[in-house]
Amino acid sequence: MELTEQELSSEVILEGGFITLRRDRVRLPDGKEATREYVEHPGAVAVLALTDADELVMERQYRYPLRREFLEIPAGKRDAGEAPEVTARRELLEETGYTARKWRFLGTAFPCIGYADEAIHYFLATGLTQQERALDDGEFLEVLVVPLKKAQAMALSGEVCDSKSIVGLHWLAAHQNGMLPGVPV
Repeated sequence: MELTEQELSSEVILEGGFITLRRDRVRLPDGKEATREYVEHPGAVAVLALTDADELVMERQYRYPLRREFLEIPAGKRDAGEAPEVTARRELLEETGYTARKWRFLGTAFPCIGYADEAIHYFLATGLTQQERALDDGEFLEVLVVPLKKAQAMALSGEVCDSKSIVGLHWLAAHQNGMLPGVPV
């Protein structure tokens, strides 16, 4: 069965600081036309930084769209032309002050397939060393170190409830159980 939609036209509705909102006209598989609105996003990374004591480096920060604080894994958007592994190293250091001796790519997920083209690339960081962090202007967050089993339980209870952290914890568990091949970076 053919499911592909063909772009007929595309327009920018809003161009923000790092996202763009587009409206496209498409031809559906049955020949009819429809409108698709979506967000263009530069992409992001998420880091599962694991200490030698099997603790996960996490962040508590306020997320304005939902008007509340979240406990989540370190993450950040990619700069133009920046390779995902470079973004991961940069974001971990900037946000938490940690560097890692070993890096492993875990996979890529698309968190909002119904309305955005964002891709999040997940990395495992181990062999951590604490240095000084360098938050971006306007970035405020608290760094916590949580036992991995507790972080996993918090994801199941809803205390950790953002999709990137839940996916990351799932892939980390799969990797630790030998079910996720992962490729060293």
